[in-house]
Amino acid sequence: MNELVAPEKIILGVDPGTQVMGYGVILVRNQEISLIQYGVIKLNKYTTHELKLKKIFERMCQLIDEYLPDEMAIEDPFYGKNAQSMLKLGRAQGVAMAAALSRNIPIVEYSPKKVKQSVTGNGNASKEQVAYMLENILKMPLNREFMDATDGIAIAICHQYHANSPASLGTGKTKKDKKGGWGAFVSENPDRLK
Repeated sequence: MNELVAPEKIILGVDPGTQVMGYGVILVRNQEISLIQYGVIKLNKYTTHELKLKKIFERMCQLIDEYLPDEMAIEDPFYGKNAQSMLKLGRAQGVAMAAALSRNIPIVEYSPKKVKQSVTGNGNASKEQVAYMLENILKMPLNREFMDATDGIAIAICHQYHANSPASLGTGKTKKDKKGGWGAFVSENPDRLK
């Protein structure tokens, strides 16, 4: 009888921002999650929004080229009181997604509430509570100076939990296969990514 060997998977989690963008790279092997790298991209030193977007794109491409993720999980921008901030955050998210698309990396989006719920069991958890639970999941201390980076790790772990849930496994389809998803766009339009 042949035993199925679970493949390794690398997930890049991204917490988009216009001042600080957090990221976490995890490796999943035999359902065990280990942290490869995490950090932040500091954008507050750039004087224009255009320069910030350029830096986001370049740095995301560098991360993708260095760690070769199989998938990207990214947090949806949430609507706040300031529509202008929401617009800028959406652009930052779009540029990060464009970097992944330029490397044919499938993308899945999660709401902040879904990420917190997946990691802590509480959709309204604080950043500190999320970081504490991540330390328990990863069995290692995390640098609390990089709370945006721990959000990136949480997004990657949320994706792992949802990508391998019984509901997603039972259909034979992943989120990237659903109509309208980025993965579907990439597979249906390979000529548009050159």
